[in-house]
Amino acid sequence: MFLLVALLGAGATAQLTRSLPKATLATDVAATMKIPGTTKLPWPDEGSAELMIEGLGRLGGSGPDEAAPIGSVAKVMTAYVILRDHPLSGDEEGPSLTVTAADVADYQARIASNQSLVPVRVGEKLTERDAIEALMLPSANNIAHQLAIWDAGSESAFVDKMNAAADDLGMAETRYTDPSGYLPTTVSTAPDQVKLARAALKSEVFAEIVALPSATIPVAGKIRNYNDLLGVQGVFGIKTGSTDEAGGCLLFAARLTVGGRKLTIVGAVFNQPGLNTPEQLANVNREIKRLLRAVRQTVKQYTLLPADPVGEVRTAWGESTPVRPATPLKVVGWPGLSVPLKVTTTAPGASVAAGEPVGTVQASGVRVDLRADGAIADPSVWWRLTRTS
Repeated sequence: MFLLVALLGAGATAQLTRSLPKATLATDVAATMKIPGTTKLPWPDEGSAELMIEGLGRLGGSGPDEAAPIGSVAKVMTAYVILRDHPLSGDEEGPSLTVTAADVADYQARIASNQSLVPVRVGEKLTERDAIEALMLPSANNIAHQLAIWDAGSESAFVDKMNAAADDLGMAETRYTDPSGYLPTTVSTAPDQVKLARAALKSEVFAEIVALPSATIPVAGKIRNYNDLLGVQGVFGIKTGSTDEAGGCLLFAARLTVGGRKLTIVGAVFNQPGLNTPEQLANVNREIKRLLRAVRQTVKQYTLLPADPVGEVRTAWGESTPVRPATPLKVVGWPGLSVPLKVTTTAPGASVAAGEPVGTVQASGVRVDLRADGAIADPSVWWRLTRTS
């Protein structure tokens, strides 16, 4: 080589000592990939349903798109508006509501129609937390009315706030006409109510209250949560509903851990048949348990991107080596789920070593290194001497 350099002179020396151009890296990882296969869930034969998993997406739904009565599920919006405008944190009880003669008269007027109620007494003081517990656990219609008056001065003014909140949340098929859901003119859809549930659960106090099996409040004493699915298959809320027009309804949330990842399922099953409230709610619970069993069998870790070549590093002198994920990229999801991927590459030098990291690929919070398969050989002397760039 030195003899060749001597013969060719200074120009050859300059060619042989020039810095080598950087290699290029190209990948063909798609911006979005689907987990292979399709998902079929045991949706109810009647009524409507909707399921989604926070952070992953919508599992699907069933039933008509038209709004229908939802019974006491309407109280979720009542609680949402109250806690939005009068927020509580930690173990705060909040301001007091004093029971008036009008509140007692309202309670007494509702008894004949066999509504869900808690007894009240003139002069009784309920904290805001007491009132929301009475609203959400035994589904007290009279407390829904009392909260509306306390917050907005009249029931109609409060209903306007409920509908404005629904608009803000994108609940286009929802219309509230009362704060309790007793009126059949209060209507919504399963997808709309899932939107509301997701927003309401951002309040830790709301999530804590709807998960309570029971609570104790003044005058009424111990009150029980009507949601019999609490604790079953991870269920920790949210609200039952049942009227002749609505049938049986349940807006619910459940916890699920897959591959070390803690997930929250939010769903609704509405308008289930039955001759009375116990039968309607039993039918709702049966359908939800079937769905949750299927979800637990379906939502798991899947290989989205195997450890196969997804690109290559190529040098200016024509050498190349494949690039592949260091390990298969596995994500939590279900067959048919579309998952966005993000590829980040590191500009390689003139060549790379075997196993050298050259970037990452990321999906659903999981990141895997991209590595070069093998080392790239240096260019020949002839290539160095004859290179033009």
